[in-house]
Amino acid sequence: MNLYTIPLSRNVKQALLMLVDGFMLATAAWLSFSMLGISAGPLADRMTVFTGVAILISVLVFFRIGLYRALLLYMGVQSGFIVLQGVSIAALFFAGGYYLVFSFPQANNAAVPIFWMLALLFIGGSRFVAKIALQSLIQNFRPKEPVIIYGAGSSGMQLVAALQNGDQYLPVAFVDDSRHIVGSIVHGIRVYSPSALADLITNFSVRQILLAMPSASHAERKEILNRLEHLPVHVKTVPELFDMRSGKVHVDEVRDIDIEDLLGRDIVPPDQGLMGACITGKSVLVTGAAGSIGSELCRQIISLRPARLVLLDSFEFGLYDVELELQALRDSLPESDSAEEPEIIALLGNVCNQGQMNAVMTRFGVDTVYHVAAYKQVPMVERNVVEGVHNNVFGTAVSALAAKQCGVQHFVLISTDKAVRPTNVMGATKRFAEQVLQALTATQGTTCFSMVRFGNVLGSSGSVVPLFRRQISEGGPVTVTHPEVTRYFMTVEEAAQLVIQAGSMASGGDVFVLDMHDPIKIVDLARKMIHLMGYDVRDENSYRGDIAIEYSGLRPGEKLFEELLIGESVTGTEHPKIMRAEEDYLPWEVLEPMLNELQAACTELDLGSIRRILMQAVDGFEPDTLSDDPLWLEQPATSQQDAVFVRAAPANVTPIHKR
Repeated sequence: MNLYTIPLSRNVKQALLMLVDGFMLATAAWLSFSMLGISAGPLADRMTVFTGVAILISVLVFFRIGLYRALLLYMGVQSGFIVLQGVSIAALFFAGGYYLVFSFPQANNAAVPIFWMLALLFIGGSRFVAKIALQSLIQNFRPKEPVIIYGAGSSGMQLVAALQNGDQYLPVAFVDDSRHIVGSIVHGIRVYSPSALADLITNFSVRQILLAMPSASHAERKEILNRLEHLPVHVKTVPELFDMRSGKVHVDEVRDIDIEDLLGRDIVPPDQGLMGACITGKSVLVTGAAGSIGSELCRQIISLRPARLVLLDSFEFGLYDVELELQALRDSLPESDSAEEPEIIALLGNVCNQGQMNAVMTRFGVDTVYHVAAYKQVPMVERNVVEGVHNNVFGTAVSALAAKQCGVQHFVLISTDKAVRPTNVMGATKRFAEQVLQALTATQGTTCFSMVRFGNVLGSSGSVVPLFRRQISEGGPVTVTHPEVTRYFMTVEEAAQLVIQAGSMASGGDVFVLDMHDPIKIVDLARKMIHLMGYDVRDENSYRGDIAIEYSGLRPGEKLFEELLIGESVTGTEHPKIMRAEEDYLPWEVLEPMLNELQAACTELDLGSIRRILMQAVDGFEPDTLSDDPLWLEQPATSQQDAVFVRAAPANVTPIHKR
């Protein structure tokens, strides 16, 4: 319900308010005379006429200055200033009429200020009372959900003001860690200490807590969330401070908490010298630009003002989407006298196409390549071995050889922690790709090859976080592969910044490893997300819980624990979050024949040879079989040496046997 539901036209409502204000001004004039004992005597008729004219003119002035354009329900500070302005003008008209009737020796000079105060009380006070009454009426017709706001700072005050005028939430209490403001009243709402949360939730039947601390660090927010985790409430948060200041979002656009807050990991401010060293004023190519990591790299790169940014991807719509986004980001960059507007070029293509890669790097004079294009989903690559090998190994080899031939200055490969002692095809292909760059570095050439290895990226297309959130919102169950499985996590923004900085520090053949902090148990992450979304976990200890956690078993090729280093030789760099690893690799004269043999095996769909070559090239890779690929079936054999892989063939087609 709001004012518009009252079955009267706006003009009629304004006319009624004008009549009420006229009555309020007349009452103020009468009271001011009565309080001072002023009697007009024979001049009463004249006084009545002059006062009536003053009131009529005052009401018309109220209309002129816009007092009747403001809805009573949404009156704020600005409307209060308009009331003050209008009443002050009315007092001047009243004073004119008053002194026309009474001469200065006879007049009581207190009449005018008393009239001003009474008129301000009546005109302003009536509107304030009407606003409170309307808000109460609305709450009776459309009850709001009671919420507690954690944080009574400026963002909390903005949030409560916005929610009070909204129709969804009713703020009932503030909670703040600062002892100095506990017990005070902010916007009519009392501020409590965190220790009172349990009682507040019970007394007000609260189901949601809104975290209004956008400027707090992730570590501070994690500490608060740890305190809130055991409470039976859904915790939400206001947008980031930067987004609110830039106008992208409003303070009342609350959302679920970010996983970054659960990790408590704060991003180290990037070194701007390292960020721009390989980018500013240069021609930069990003392969796999439409993916989650590639697109974030592009966002970071465009802000560093390259001369040209070339986007390459085979995903048509994703490439179109990221191109539009980057064009908007480029147009929003502040003007610079020293740099021209970056050129953005979007290309559909495949990194395995050697002719295209050579043409792209030559035509656009590429200085720096960030090679992101790869198949990264472990189970998917296990079931599509040939394509996984072809894209991850040969996509890297073709791109690297093209970079070397075209004189590219820097080539940075985005690698993964799954390349360390891999148990899956995806990890083995990424380690093979790393060795290609290490081997090429040892040959003659001007291109500086390096690779950056890190773990899981939050917000990426394969992240468990959106999966868990969707499963929780659907009522569960939440699926976890194994109760002991742990993973490293990093935000996509931080990963992109560190990749750029690591590439700038490369001297050739460097294996950079990003500091991922401590690994996180996936089941603990699931439990936290369930609790902070207002539910209880249903397990053997709590049969009345809301959301169950089910263990689906490790998928093909998955590890319980991921590693970041193959050996023990690791040194620091000038950046505290970037390390440099020293690892053995196969020389190019050994690796090149393997590549040729591997290419032939991929062409012939020879899964057995692919498995053998990967085992030879990648230390520690010893899969039992590669038969998860649906194109292949493993026939029973008397010994491991006699194992035969058979390509699955359509009906009436003779299978191809390979030993």
